[in-house]
Parts: sequence; structure tokens; C-alpha cells
Amino acid sequence: MRNPPDDPFVTHRSLLFTVAYEMLGSAADAEDVLQESWLRWAAADRTEVRDPRAYLVRTVTRQSLNRLRTLSRRREDYVGQWLPEPLLTSPDVAEDVELAESVSIALLTVLETLGPTERAVFVLREVFDVPYGEIAEAVGRSPATVRQIARRARDHVAARRPRVKVARTEQQAVVERFLAAMRTGNLQALMEVMAPDVVMIADGGGRVAAAKVPLHGADVVAKLLATAQARVSTLAATPTWFNAAPAARIEFDGEPSALSVAVAEGRITHIYVIRNPSKLTRIDEEAQLGR
Repeated sequence: MRNPPDDPFVTHRSLLFTVAYEMLGSAADAEDVLQESWLRWAAADRTEVRDPRAYLVRTVTRQSLNRLRTLSRRREDYVGQWLPEPLLTSPDVAEDVELAESVSIALLTVLETLGPTERAVFVLREVFDVPYGEIAEAVGRSPATVRQIARRARDHVAARRPRVKVARTEQQAVVERFLAAMRTGNLQALMEVMAPDVVMIADGGGRVAAAKVPLHGADVVAKLLATAQARVSTLAATPTWFNAAPAARIEFDGEPSALSVAVAEGRITHIYVIRNPSKLTRIDEEAQLGR
């Protein structure tokens, strides 16, 4: 995708990628949407475009909706739990607190429970503060209907997302304690760093070993992790930043996994483990996000 550096598509590319990624939960699909959107932008009569940013966001939204409806059907046949594709990010991205929260693995997992139109409305309104009228044009609904959809989606997400916010330094410290316990397989240390009602969700996509249902409780999760550590010859656990939050890259006998957590009161409340190899092809490439 070679565009002049002053082309509005280039100027807003980080924003457009972020919109598509938040709607789809997949960097690969987001890139495909950007390619399709660029073709439409290249063919557009620029003299008719009063606001290039709004026009491009609308185009990306429509293309994302088309792809999301197709993906929704595919995901009905997905083996086990579905988690979003992790993005390698620099710590600087976390400085934009609203952006960091909007691309978190925890929130994207909840967004997967929304219908395509609800998800589009939520992302555009709650994350990017797009006016209702512009959202209505993008999703093909009236502004009044969009307001109702936005309210329902907001309530739906609020009831399901981990809400407690902690300082990134605190989350980083908790992740490092968790990784130290994982490296040794210390059952007691693992249980101490997790909340008693911790939930672990793993995504293997039917291609690698992963629990096919969410696991509940510190004792259950700790035993599983300790057992996994004992069954492999080598385990490498490295702190990193995924989706604008402290996280970890874990390798079991050289096979990579991405681990993300939600933290409250110094303990891990949710663990997300992405093991599906098709979702890990970009974990060494830093993503460019923006609003």
C-alpha cells in the first residue's frame, strides 16, 4: 500500500487500523480491511469529500462490518475459546489511558459477545467519540436507533468487563511475580498471586493444547500451570507489553504463547492465554495504534 506521505489515508492510518482492529479483534483482518478501504479511497472523487477523516472512518467501519458478519459465522465453528490476536506495543502507548483500555485483551474479549452493529457503535462512540449522526451513516441506521444501540452496548459491556483500574507499575509487578512462580512451578506462589475466584481463558484454536472451557478458581488454575511447567523440558517466560499493558511472552519447549492479565488489589483476576499459532505471527512486530 504505497501512498503519498501527505495523503489523508497515510495521515490517519494508525486511527483506521485501530478502528478495524477493535471491531475485529484480529490484526490480519484489520490489515485486509485497510487494503479494501484504500481501494475505495483511491477510487473516490476527492472533490466530494469534505472531511477525509470522517469519510475514511466510515469506509473502514463499513468494510469491518462486512468482514465481521462473515467472521461471526466462522467463529461459531471455532474449537474452544476465542481470544483476540495480541499486539506487541511499546510502553508509551499506555500513556493514552483511554486508548490502552480500549485495546485491552479483556475488553476485546467482551466485545466479542456483542453483535456486529452493536460492536461497531460501541467502538465508534465509546472509544473514538464519533458523533451519532456519523455513526448512523456508517452502520446504516437512524441517529435515534444508534443512540439506543449505544446505550444497550454500553450496559452490556459494563456488566461483563473487569472494571478495576490499577497503575501500570502495579500490574507490571504482579506479572513479574506471576512469571517467577511459573518458572519454578511453585504451587503456593502461583495461588498467592491470583485472586481466589480467578478465571483463566485459553485459546488454542484446536491446533495446540489449551483448555476448551474457562477455568475458575486459584487452586484449579495454579495446579494446571504447575503441571504444564513440569511437563515441558524448557519454559521461558519474558515480560513484555501486549495491547498497551504489561504482559508476557511464554514459550513451552520453544512454542510461543501470549499471556495477558487483569489485576485488582494486587492479584490477578483474569488470565488470557493465546496459543493459536495463527494469532502469534505478529508478536515480534510492534503495532502502530492511534485515535
